[in-house]
Amino acid sequence: MPSRADHRDRQLPASAITTGSPEMNYSTLSVENTQYAFFSIADINDSFARLPYALKILAENVARHAPAGMGAFVDWLENGGRTELEIEFSPGRVLMHDTTCVPALVDIATLRDEVARRGLNPELVNPQIPVDLIIDHSVMVDRAGTEDSAAFNLARDFERNAERYGFIRWAQESLENFRVVPPATGILHQVNLEHLSHVVKVVPRHGAPDLLVPDTLVGTDSHTPMVNALGVLGWGVGGLEGEAAALGQPLALRLPEVVGIRLSNHLRPGVNATDLVLTLTEMLRRENVVEKMIEFFGEGVETLSIGDRATVSNMAPEYGATCAMFAIDERTLEYLRLIGRKPHEVAVAETYARAQGLWHKPGAPSMFTKMVEFDLASVEPSLAGPRRPQDRVALSKVAVSFTKLLAEGPTEIGKPRSTEVPDRGFCVEDGAVLIAAITSCTNTSNPHLMMSAGMLARNARRLGLKVPPWVKTSLAPGSHVVTEYLKRAGLQRPLDELGFNLVGYGCTTCIGNSGDLDPAITALTASDQLVGAAVLSGNRNFEDRINPSVRAAYLASPALVVAYALAGTVLKDLTREPIARTPEGRDVMLADIWPSDEEVDAGVSAFVRAELFEGREQDLFRGPEAWRAITSQGSMTYPWRERSTYLRRPPYFEAAASARLDDIHDARALLVLGDSVTTDHISPAGAIPVDSAAGQYLRERGVAPAAFNQYSARRGNHEVMLRGLFSNRRLRNELIDSETGPPLAKVRLEGGQESLSVYQAILHYSKSQTALLIFAGRDYGGGSSRDWAAKGPRLAGVRAVIAESFERIHRSNLIGMGILPLQLPEGITHHTLRLRGEESFDLLGLSGLMKPMAQVSLLIHRVNGHTDEVPLLVRAQTATEVEYLRHGGLLPCVLERLLRSSRRQSGKDAIEA
Repeated sequence: MPSRADHRDRQLPASAITTGSPEMNYSTLSVENTQYAFFSIADINDSFARLPYALKILAENVARHAPAGMGAFVDWLENGGRTELEIEFSPGRVLMHDTTCVPALVDIATLRDEVARRGLNPELVNPQIPVDLIIDHSVMVDRAGTEDSAAFNLARDFERNAERYGFIRWAQESLENFRVVPPATGILHQVNLEHLSHVVKVVPRHGAPDLLVPDTLVGTDSHTPMVNALGVLGWGVGGLEGEAAALGQPLALRLPEVVGIRLSNHLRPGVNATDLVLTLTEMLRRENVVEKMIEFFGEGVETLSIGDRATVSNMAPEYGATCAMFAIDERTLEYLRLIGRKPHEVAVAETYARAQGLWHKPGAPSMFTKMVEFDLASVEPSLAGPRRPQDRVALSKVAVSFTKLLAEGPTEIGKPRSTEVPDRGFCVEDGAVLIAAITSCTNTSNPHLMMSAGMLARNARRLGLKVPPWVKTSLAPGSHVVTEYLKRAGLQRPLDELGFNLVGYGCTTCIGNSGDLDPAITALTASDQLVGAAVLSGNRNFEDRINPSVRAAYLASPALVVAYALAGTVLKDLTREPIARTPEGRDVMLADIWPSDEEVDAGVSAFVRAELFEGREQDLFRGPEAWRAITSQGSMTYPWRERSTYLRRPPYFEAAASARLDDIHDARALLVLGDSVTTDHISPAGAIPVDSAAGQYLRERGVAPAAFNQYSARRGNHEVMLRGLFSNRRLRNELIDSETGPPLAKVRLEGGQESLSVYQAILHYSKSQTALLIFAGRDYGGGSSRDWAAKGPRLAGVRAVIAESFERIHRSNLIGMGILPLQLPEGITHHTLRLRGEESFDLLGLSGLMKPMAQVSLLIHRVNGHTDEVPLLVRAQTATEVEYLRHGGLLPCVLERLLRSSRRQSGKDAIEA
């Protein structure tokens, strides 16, 4: 990959563009003597040249698929980058991974069952646009620090997930427009970047020039915006929205506000893309860019490689944005050449981008709703933690941030304690780095960051430095290309010597698949004798996400992950204190082993070359031998097994019947929660505890604890997931004064109130079919796109979530399951409602709900006989979302449309006959 350099804008020859015939509304392009057609935005409306990059792509899409919505773009321009009008977006493809795709495939299989039950052909239910599933979320770090770690972990992966993978193979053989990238191939977003994205797609047309269109997609993973680095428009959606798109439903959305970020100057020496994205995340959270699009422009953009841009775009959900776009420029073309795109394809991308106004022009910004200046030279070495990605902390302040966390525990800890680890021969202190993981698509897709980590490891080994025995180290790159260039550069060996052996190609530690720690250390953390930390090159560090044995987690660049592994603690100031000592006792500072930018650039130029990518697409869908050995009978409906603990036919259609829009009476509050409740708090993804309700369910069915697997692997079984709902031990129900353990619910029983587990409360309320409400503070539903954070509450009987604000993807998922997202008015919070758990509630105004952003009333009936009324805003933002709510969710709505279409076709066939 070329190093940072200046690039000058070249002008496209006017002779390359000719106007198409008026009746077709197409223009034509000539690329190397080949004629192509394209739908010119400028020909639609001259003012559209002022639209931001992402909106130009949306305008082109709407013009081809739903031209009645073009007025939204005019309204957006005339009203300062804001509009209440909605459009219908038809993405070109859908991207999924295994823990969101399995629930989606379960839904599709259930939908096929329902269609067949009504006497119709189940083949009516099929993806209507290409769907790619990349299996990357299942592999766990069961073994680390050994040469056979990757092989061992892959074998365990197939042992655990044989039934799930068989189900995916059924889908692969039974569904159209559905491809699978098998396990051990790479991480979703890096595979998308390197292999699946084409920037500009060529659509064949019979008897006419092929049509050029921008590559567009949605992905059922919140970090889908990583591909925005290539100028490809895509964003993360909930699993339910992804299903809708796959089944041919356009995605309705209000045309979003767009925030332009003008980048100036360049990053200082020693500062990298991870430092940049953590700083941007902190800043943009303050700017409140939730549900807005981001576009980077300016002279500073040219100094960032595609790897740097991918790191920045990847964390769009962490700063709350829908997407984070970089326009096409010379860097884009360089990258396309690097990954093996043919010269003609590169020429098509450049010619089309220039003709369509999608080429980056630093000095000619588009119109934005708001513009923010950002000086790249202001960025300093940073981490984020100990609990949220937006909590940036300067490298020099990490120790201070951890010391503050020590004072927040159940028992206040002052000076860090030192504890001997039984039978291990060493002591550990509070602040010990128990996990150091180079992981995640965010950073392992960036050759500069990975080379830097390898060079730091090499420099450390030259001085004889080692990693302390309490640190679990691992390396899970995003693709095989990373492994290859590290080997060729001679950097994998020093990484191995520090314990950063390859553990697999998957998300691993970043999504909580960090595996078990040393049992002796786990015993200390479980008894609060040790407060440990993790340092990882991931994008999320929510409470209890990484591993239950670490209370703090810090996001860092891969090089700083290696540095903290060597230090063995987060209580060192690595800018001033020695990172370690040589075997001879000489102090080593971080600056002594930190590689220079020039050295890293030279390594990238020498070893990250096009031949590494050549031929890899041939093996992309092949997979390891264990994958090829899985067979499945290609039946049109899935043969559910009654005794399965992984896959069960869910009762969504039965639940939807009770969720249609009618006024709700005599509801109860299941939980009252605080701010920043994440999808990890709502529906767990990590290990299933033996003593949990889900663990008990599995034991009763003969599953040994060693075979429990993760919650994320059992999302095809609603019984397991319902029992795990709201079981995060860090979550607190403000109705009950409890400092430890999972939250409890306050339930009104005969003889008075009683505290029950959330699952027990669900069972109690289900007997009387009592409607349930959840109350929360700001930013409800942050984090991943997991649809189970909405499916679980729906099956639990939750009819509405009442919060001060919602995160974008989770709000969509709630609507997809027929749950009302209701927003409190300004000045009223979940605190000012003064709820005690004894109230009953009515929701009025739902029966006549017909339009987006309507207002309904909440009546709070208190035990003293007083009733309070609170106005609430229904956060359904489009007519389509209102329709989903009126049907009780996405699936019943899609079913009705399929049945309606089938009836129309049957009538047409009868007439023709």
